[in-house]
Amino acid sequence: MKNTFALLLASTSLLATAASAEMLALEKEELTFGFIKLTDMAPLAVAYELGYFEDEGLFVRLEAQANWKVLLDGVIDGQLDGAHMLAGQPLAATIGYGTKAHIITPFSMDLNGNAITVSNDIWDEMKPNVPTMDNGRPQHPISASALAPVVEGYKDRGEPFNMGMVFPVSTHNYEIRYWLAAGGLKPGYYSAQDISGQIDADVLLSVTPPPQMPATMEAGTISGYAVGEPWNQQAVFKGIGVPVITDYDMWKNNPEKVFGITAEFAEENPNTTLALTKALIRAAMWLDENDNANREEAVEMLSRSEYVGADADVIANSMTGFFEFEKGDVRPAPDFNVFFRYNATYPFYSDAIWYLTQMRRWGQIDETKPDEWYFETAADVYRPDIYLQAARLLVDEGMADEAAFPWDSDGFKAPTPAADIIDGISYDGRAPNAYIDSLPIGLKSGQTVVDSKVEG
Repeated sequence: MKNTFALLLASTSLLATAASAEMLALEKEELTFGFIKLTDMAPLAVAYELGYFEDEGLFVRLEAQANWKVLLDGVIDGQLDGAHMLAGQPLAATIGYGTKAHIITPFSMDLNGNAITVSNDIWDEMKPNVPTMDNGRPQHPISASALAPVVEGYKDRGEPFNMGMVFPVSTHNYEIRYWLAAGGLKPGYYSAQDISGQIDADVLLSVTPPPQMPATMEAGTISGYAVGEPWNQQAVFKGIGVPVITDYDMWKNNPEKVFGITAEFAEENPNTTLALTKALIRAAMWLDENDNANREEAVEMLSRSEYVGADADVIANSMTGFFEFEKGDVRPAPDFNVFFRYNATYPFYSDAIWYLTQMRRWGQIDETKPDEWYFETAADVYRPDIYLQAARLLVDEGMADEAAFPWDSDGFKAPTPAADIIDGISYDGRAPNAYIDSLPIGLKSGQTVVDSKVEG
């Protein structure tokens, strides 16, 4: 593994030097990028509105997509040149879970940005189980153990307990599963025969597109959901639900969306790939610079109908460093949305590996894989070599600070300490199988799901 990554980083350095020696000759200038109406599509909107794409000689069209499947299919069949993607989508496609296609990412779009919301009725049932602070407000982060007696009541009455997430390989699916399992609730398994993800589940999770989450919960179809902003804050504004935990409080500075392109596009259009990555890095820098000084302007952009289309007040609630849990319970959350600091845009292998461990944990990867498989798959999809070439060009052009990028990284973050994760279990991307086996609920080495039973 070390030799593979050393060679990759060495080649990155040589390519970056060659690329900076002359202007990029673009193979393709007119591009169409897809996105879903979520706050974290912001780097695309900013790069477009502030002219960063045009600075690179790119003429870009941004198109909102109906759902994540339509978006992925658009990238695969070439209707879209690239897209704002769930981090699990390039990985799942590349390993052949669902649709088979080699998708890569040269750019991670953000950290954090999600939350889990429950309906008012469920919150009323949870509250007696939630510790309070001296001022009577709920103490955060709130464990799913406070939800467990509520779910037990549903089971006693023979009623299903339904919650929503946005896509089977979404961060939101893995986050709500992580939260539920950390509180002692089983979120269910996938198998080759049953892709519902509801095998042996205490809580039944199903797919709902992000903008439809509040209305679906208000209709009573689901009792809560995991989604990105602004659709948690929308529930607060509408008075129909209460966010119980943000993903920052679940896993401090966890990876979220990526920008995805096909491997074929990157191979056929290497300079265009560098150019679009440069523009996105500049947009991310702008979003975070001077302690988020530009966020109000970004909120105004995102509130437009062609982007997120939610009220500016709703978007601002999380985008400008605060998060409202109940009406009037507004708490500081300066890192709820992170677009550049903490190396947020660098596509770390260890981030990719975390997603793969969750796919394995819940049966989407049905058999045990050796650690080397995780390393190789991550390197096949996450492309820090392209990212660093683009970053080098920006530095050479005086557009970015040399110190802003992790030039010497081997692609792995330092292990996340137990104190930064809701279940108190540390994560080290260099030891995927040991990590999977350390999680109390979920598949372990040698186990697989056959029909409706865990075997092995």
